[in-house]
Parts: sequence; C-alpha cells; structure tokens
Amino acid sequence: MLDREVEKRSCDLISINKGRRTAKRSDSRKDKESLMQENDLKKEMNLGEDAEVQTAQEETPELPDQSLSDELAKAQAKANENYDLYVRAVAEAENVRRRSAEDVAKARKFGIEKFAEAMLPVVDSMEKALEASANESGPLKEGLEITYRQLLSALEYNGMKCENPVGLKFDPNSMQAITMVKDPSVQPGCVAQVFQRGWKIADRVLRPAMVAVAQ
Repeated sequence: MLDREVEKRSCDLISINKGRRTAKRSDSRKDKESLMQENDLKKEMNLGEDAEVQTAQEETPELPDQSLSDELAKAQAKANENYDLYVRAVAEAENVRRRSAEDVAKARKFGIEKFAEAMLPVVDSMEKALEASANESGPLKEGLEITYRQLLSALEYNGMKCENPVGLKFDPNSMQAITMVKDPSVQPGCVAQVFQRGWKIADRVLRPAMVAVAQ
C-alpha cells in the first residue's frame, strides 16, 4: 500500500512539473509573439516617421549657401569691372587708330608744305623774268617759258594750286588786301588787281594773294 501511494505521488508530481513546463513554454511563446508584434509595430512607426521626414525634406526648398551667394556676387562684380575695362580699351584703341590714320593723311597732304613754301620765291622770280623779257625772243626766252611750265606742273602734281582772284569777291581767308582803288569796271568789294598770286596746298592756304580791292 505504501508503495502504491508513493508511486501515485510521484506520478502527481511529474504531472505537476509537466504542467508547469508546459505553462512556461506557453508563456514564453506568448512573450515571443508579443515581442515580435511590438517590434513590427515599432518598425511600422519608424517607417512612417522616415516617410514623413523624407516628404518634408522633399517639400522644403533648399536655401542657398550664404557664402556661395557672396562669392557669386563678387565674381559678377569683377566680371562687370573687367568688361568695362575691355570696352574702354577698345574705345581707346579705336581713337588711337583714327588719330593715326588722320596723321598719316595729313602727312601725305602737307608733307611737302615747307618745300613748297621754299619754292614759291623761285616761281615769283621766274614770273618776273618772263615779264621783263616779254618783248624779247629767242632760245633763252623759250627755255625760260618751258622751265616755268614744268615747275608749275610739278607743283600742281603735288597738290599745290595757284590762285589768281581777279574780279572775284574779296575773301579775307585767302586774300590779303594791300590797297583800295577806284575801278568802274569792277564791282565794289571785288579784286581789281593782283600784286602777287596766292597758293593753296590741299585746300590749305599756303600763301594768301596780295590784291587791291575796288571801292
């Protein structure tokens, strides 16, 4: 009888232990499931927060860096300054080119001005010689006339022009009045007589004509 009771108690004890282990396993399994559900919920919440943060970042415009804006403004100002200097340099170069072209043109026109002035007394002397030999004839006079014509031709070829303003209205810019005369055949204020012919070189007065003006 004693053995049966002991065996029965042993069986009851084993059953109790099995029940406890089964309960522990069940509780452990429930804890694991709860923990997994909690982790899944946290993941969903984190994913939602990440999505909201990303959406907010996409919707929020990026503000430019202040230092980058300052550098860009400085670069633009420097570019404008360099462009202004370039425009000024081009304008100055164009002015120099234009002045150089004008100087070359003037040199071509008036390069022989001093030589021409030196030749005018020679022309005057030849004209007086021809006037003095007006009643003479012969090879000497013919040679003098030929030489005079060649000299005038050479001067005209180099841009010089002789002015003989008889009968023209007096022009103080190209004439020099020596005296006033009464001449019914000439209108008042016009040239009645030329004492010395004037000369021009490329529209510039080289020597004014010396004249007498009618009253």
